[in-house]
Amino acid sequence: MSNLVFLIPVALLLGGLGLIAFLWTLKTGQYDDLDGASYRALFEEDDIAAEQQKSSKESPSTPDTGTPYQS
Repeated sequence: MSNLVFLIPVALLLGGLGLIAFLWTLKTGQYDDLDGASYRALFEEDDIAAEQQKSSKESPSTPDTGTPYQS
C-alpha cells in the first residue's frame, strides 16, 4: 500500500508532463504540414522545388505590391 502513495503521484506527474508536451507541439505548429513529410520521403528534392516554383507562378498577386501570396 505504501508503494501506491509513491506511484500515483509519479504517474500523475508523468501524465501531466506528457499533456504539456503535446499542447506545446500544438502551439508551435508541429502538425500543420502533415503532407510535407510524405512528399519528402517519396520524391526527390528537385521535384519538390519544381512543384513549388510551378505553383508560385500560378498564384495570384496582391493588388498593392504585386508580390505573390505566401502559401
